[in-house]
Amino acid sequence: MRDVNEQLEILNRGVEKVVPEPEFLEKLRKSAKDGKPLRVKYGIDPTGISVHLGHTVPLRKLRQFQDLGHTAVIIIGNYTALVGDPSGRDETRASLTEAQVAENAKDYLRQVGKIIDLDRAEVHHNGDWFSKWSFLQVLDLTRTMTLGQISAREDFAKRIAAEKPVYLHECMYPLMQGWDSVEIKADVELGGTEQLFSLLVARDLQVSQKLSPQIAMTMPILVGTDGVRRMGKSLGNFIGVAEDPNNMFGKLMSIPDEAMRQYFTLLTDIPLAEVDRLLGPESNPRDAKEALGKAIVTQYAGQAKADEAALEFRRRSEGLDPAEIPEIAIPSGEVDPSGRVTMPRLIVLLGFESSTSNARRVMEGGGVNIGSERTVITDPKAMIEVTSGLIVRVGKRKIARVVLR
Repeated sequence: MRDVNEQLEILNRGVEKVVPEPEFLEKLRKSAKDGKPLRVKYGIDPTGISVHLGHTVPLRKLRQFQDLGHTAVIIIGNYTALVGDPSGRDETRASLTEAQVAENAKDYLRQVGKIIDLDRAEVHHNGDWFSKWSFLQVLDLTRTMTLGQISAREDFAKRIAAEKPVYLHECMYPLMQGWDSVEIKADVELGGTEQLFSLLVARDLQVSQKLSPQIAMTMPILVGTDGVRRMGKSLGNFIGVAEDPNNMFGKLMSIPDEAMRQYFTLLTDIPLAEVDRLLGPESNPRDAKEALGKAIVTQYAGQAKADEAALEFRRRSEGLDPAEIPEIAIPSGEVDPSGRVTMPRLIVLLGFESSTSNARRVMEGGGVNIGSERTVITDPKAMIEVTSGLIVRVGKRKIARVVLR
């Protein structure tokens, strides 16, 4: 196990708060002295099916703990997901069924395995204990927190002030998350800044069970590709870890320059001195963004795919077609006897737009061209002769070679 000061230098990168900090230092020292790894917990509620880069911020921290010789403990919150984490929310989450949660959880670990070494990690589902509880045990858990404590938390206080409802089942969430730490005897728990309340609830519950209380370590909330709001699928500003490398790289190249430092700090291992150089006044933001894109894509798809994605992006930026153009088949019955079809209809058949009205808007903006000559089509009534091999381009990133079947 590495020297404590060296561990701190690695683990403090990108961290918002460590509570309480002196206890964390003491836990690290004792761990190094005794040769006993810390148990570091991170919980994920399978409320969706995609893990995006925002989720990876605490997961990457968990991997750092792993690489330093500590034990990663992942909680799949199949029961807390039924409640819904109220942290940072200004309204109640939509309810999920057990079937929905189970379906969402199927692919979660595969995606998490891109970051965490699952062979060296413990994985638990909190339904393993909560599903066995009696109603009396639930009542005993509620006796550990007052209404004043729960209503004082920032997100609930805001909703109460705005006369928005706070339902009783939501008040159970921090208690359930805290009890997970009791069950697995966590030494450290990782989470976003908005989860500090729940992470500290766990300390009280552990003390009540005569356990050593955990340390709360919180990370900043990653902004999405818009550079403003938190990354989230519902906001359409997310980058999934399972995305095609070209899509991932293209999205990273699209983030605002102001977001780059946060992305470098939270999503890469590039030394901060090198980050300062890349983002310095003498540097080219495009080169910095390419270095960022390559570093992140390499983590999830490998160096070769990252290099290919960077090259592909340069080709597209210079107005060239990609090296490999996807083929999309359309039924020959969709064209008239002379082999023609309207351009808006062809765009819809290729799946580039959901409706002919949307397709017409793109055309009117000059965003559609066809063939090797890149003939721009702006007339929505234009009839296009369709043959196998015709290349259709819509916008900057949608391209296909037509195959008639």
